[in-house]
Amino acid sequence: MPVTARPATLGTLKKAIASGDVRRRSVKDEVRDNLILKLRAGDRLFPGVVGYDDTVIPQLVNAILAKHHFILLGLRGQAKTRLIRALVDLLDDAIPVVPGSEVHDDPLAPISAHGKALVATEGDDLPIEWRGRDARYVEKLATPDVTIADLIGDIDPIKAASSGLQLGSELAMHFGLLPRANRGLFAINELPDLASKVQVGLFNILQEGDVQIKGFPVRLPLDVMIVFTANPEDYTARGKIITPLKDRIGAEIRTHYLHSRADAMAVTEQEAWVERGLRLALPTYVREVVEEVAFQARQDRRIDRRSGVSQRLPISVLETVVSNAERRALIADEGLVAPRVTDVYAALPSITGKIELEYEGELKGADAVSREIIRGAVAQVFDGYFVDADVSATVNWFDNGGTVLLGDGLPATSLVVEASKVPGLIDLAARAGLPAGAPAPLVAAAVDFVLEGLHAQKRIGRTEAGGYVGTEPVRRPVTQTMRQAPAISLDEDDAEPGKGKKKKYYN
Repeated sequence: MPVTARPATLGTLKKAIASGDVRRRSVKDEVRDNLILKLRAGDRLFPGVVGYDDTVIPQLVNAILAKHHFILLGLRGQAKTRLIRALVDLLDDAIPVVPGSEVHDDPLAPISAHGKALVATEGDDLPIEWRGRDARYVEKLATPDVTIADLIGDIDPIKAASSGLQLGSELAMHFGLLPRANRGLFAINELPDLASKVQVGLFNILQEGDVQIKGFPVRLPLDVMIVFTANPEDYTARGKIITPLKDRIGAEIRTHYLHSRADAMAVTEQEAWVERGLRLALPTYVREVVEEVAFQARQDRRIDRRSGVSQRLPISVLETVVSNAERRALIADEGLVAPRVTDVYAALPSITGKIELEYEGELKGADAVSREIIRGAVAQVFDGYFVDADVSATVNWFDNGGTVLLGDGLPATSLVVEASKVPGLIDLAARAGLPAGAPAPLVAAAVDFVLEGLHAQKRIGRTEAGGYVGTEPVRRPVTQTMRQAPAISLDEDDAEPGKGKKKKYYN
């Protein structure tokens, strides 16, 4: 309903409801009805969430259609919070509330003493306030120090004393987060971190829809839809969801990491901050390597799979990769920022802090494990581009003693000049999707990809200083002098005790 047409008093609200201009319904009915409208219209549900169209979202839709409270269960970085926050779009634009009500009373059916008193006093002349959808979403991160008073409420003795009220009076109550979320959505993140006695306090709300405060006979039949999130690791590491509470949650929906690299790249592109004012040319193979780092880490036995590898890892890595390329371009006064595969190694600080190592990984160290993961990611992506490529000319040149020094800080023009000395290298770089007449920074990035790919597949070596060398020892012909070097004989008297009569040592 347009803002200008919204009823301003209780009397006009009643008329609008009678004519059908305003609908009265519970929160769960409201969310369900708006979801049905979106499904019939073919609208995209949960925009910004990628890779869940055939798995998580159908289960989530089923839970909403069934009017269930539900929990999203999954490892970190699996878009759980984004999903529950997107539920706000399924609420109406605004709902009418009693002005000044802490629990946002429905003017036609108030549940608080304050709301009932106002409606009884003002009648149809009662002014109406309208509460927007964003204000109807309340989120709480569960921590062990959260109390039942934080969620449900408590007696406020100061309010009781100053107003001359008895402690059992509802007007002396201080309402917690849940009553203040009345007629809206209430989300609790990381549910197992709540103390067991606090979880017990949620029983009546989930089953009966009401709260009782401090044992006093105060009953508030709340209209609220409650959603939870949890990490499976929390069941054993930090806490658990008590069984009676789990029994009252209508649906347990499992989230997952993205199955395809393309979906993961779409999420990273959506979330990463890479547009910074300078001209940026971000090669696809660099983005693929960044994403493959996360895929490789999730499969690595040295990394704790129970903890998971968040989608935030490739997002942070890509931002750091662009930053390293930006730094190089600024120093070299290049007008184009073109990230290279070697820039991924500069993003080690964005990797090591986001992985939890098993014992074997701890022995090796986070830096060493991360470098090996990057190398595996480069090899995987490189194989997709050069599986049928003839790299023998380039590899043989290195095996025969050729060396180039190409650090990640080398300006693009200088790198291209050095790469031109290597047979076949520039031609191989063109296979990485290099457009005709590409500027030097893009050519340099493609050359860097080829060399790093060959190194990752152990066809050439790389030094700590960024130089590329061969992996085979250089074969030199044995000289005549070396073949005829005389043997030096030791007589028995010169030999060590207990040894044979003579020993021969060769130059």
